[in-house]
Amino acid sequence: MTKQAIFTMELEPELREEFMAEAEASHRPASQIMRELMREFIQRQREARAYEDFLHRKVETARASKQAGKGTPNDEVAAQFAARRAEVGRS
Repeated sequence: MTKQAIFTMELEPELREEFMAEAEASHRPASQIMRELMREFIQRQREARAYEDFLHRKVETARASKQAGKGTPNDEVAAQFAARRAEVGRS
C-alpha cells in the first residue's frame, strides 16, 4: 500500500511521549502502530454497525409478525415454560 496522505493530530504531550516510548519498546514505527489502530477501529465500527443493522431487522421482523397476529401472548408462553419446568422436575 503506497503512502499518499499525511495525518496530523493534536494530543497531549504526555500521551505522545508514552506512545512513542511504547512504540520504541516494541521495536515498531509509530506510524505502523497507528495504521494498525486505525484498521482495528474501522473493523470494530463496521462490525458494530452490521450488528446494529441485524438487530434492527430482527426487531422489525418481530414487530411485523406480531402485527400480523403471529405472536404468542406472554401468559401462554409463561404457561408453556411452567409446564416444561414441571415435566423436567418430575424426571
